[in-house]
Amino acid sequence: MRRFTRMAGNVTATVLLMSGLAALGPAAPPAAGANPPRIDRDVFGTMPDGTRVDRFTLSNGNGMRIRVLTYGGIIQTIEVPDRRGRTGNVALGFNNLTDYIERSPYFGCITGRYANRIANGRFTLDNVTYQLAQNNGVNHLHGGNVGFDKRIWTTTEFRERDTVGLRMTYVSPAGEENYPGTLTTTVTYRLTRDNEIRMDYRATTDAATIVNLTNHTYFNLAGEGSGTIEDHKLTVNASRYTPVDTTLIPTGTLDPVAGTPMDFRRSTAIGERIRNNFEQLVIGQGYDHNYVLDRRDNTFRQLEQAATVVDPESGRVLSIRTTEPGIQFYSGNFLDGTLVGTSGRVYRQTDGFALETQHFPDSPNKPQFPTTVLRPNQTYQTTTIYQFSTTR
Repeated sequence: MRRFTRMAGNVTATVLLMSGLAALGPAAPPAAGANPPRIDRDVFGTMPDGTRVDRFTLSNGNGMRIRVLTYGGIIQTIEVPDRRGRTGNVALGFNNLTDYIERSPYFGCITGRYANRIANGRFTLDNVTYQLAQNNGVNHLHGGNVGFDKRIWTTTEFRERDTVGLRMTYVSPAGEENYPGTLTTTVTYRLTRDNEIRMDYRATTDAATIVNLTNHTYFNLAGEGSGTIEDHKLTVNASRYTPVDTTLIPTGTLDPVAGTPMDFRRSTAIGERIRNNFEQLVIGQGYDHNYVLDRRDNTFRQLEQAATVVDPESGRVLSIRTTEPGIQFYSGNFLDGTLVGTSGRVYRQTDGFALETQHFPDSPNKPQFPTTVLRPNQTYQTTTIYQFSTTR
């Protein structure tokens, strides 16, 4: 098995400081007599061609429940307790299939073949140039016009001791969205007793191609539809980031976050500097940037801490660990009040945030970035864990 190992420069490992979070940790173990984990299934809707879309509800018996659709592998809801034990949904989404098909800004989906942007929708591999869809201005975004977020995934449910999960598979034929190679992708979701959502990504190909997979859940730890996330406190284990041009394509440099509004190495409110007159924030209309994680293991085999978010009001905490080299922080800049969520409330700018673990944007055109090339004798394999807990 080969993993993506080429890294620009020498990423210095640092220790993630989470000031004020000493009391945090995994959820308490289940009490005697706690409900067993379970999976339920219902029909969420029907595609225009008549294909049925199922919804799976995974409950861990310890106060947490998630709902996942076979359409796009979408995590529709994530229900977790706050510090008072009150359960609420912390994921943005819709309550009907039509909105997901026609209006979704990638809420909760599996994103691929290539998550994030590719400049001008073009890359060259083994001396062959491929032109992809330019579906984000002049650039290619999240796999094209009909990416993995718009496909029906073959889904199998399973149980492992105190864990319940879904194994979701999609075979993307050669030439789909003009990508080379037939790519067979399996994404496995597990919900554990420790209030973790574990996501294992695996892909193989029959010809050289590029691949970069992630999950695109938008979070609001105060509760979906409750308003802005600007008071949420974010920590990102990254001393560098990839600045972007005016079309949000990385320039190719790895710039230090120190002394800039991009610095979240210490817990900082998302809204504290979001309206500063800083060029990168002006370009992105907020945060929409890839952070270069400070990893001890640059072979990308080990799970390491990437980010932590705390909502002071509810006490909910989201902790993210990953094997990936980067994480895209998006502050919901393009939510404009035209989308109505599961609560019946509209989503406005900064009503949700995304933290997408990933390889870097435009890596196929940036040889100094970790490679995203996958060949027939290799296996793409990454893992990300979202863990929920509370603080006092």
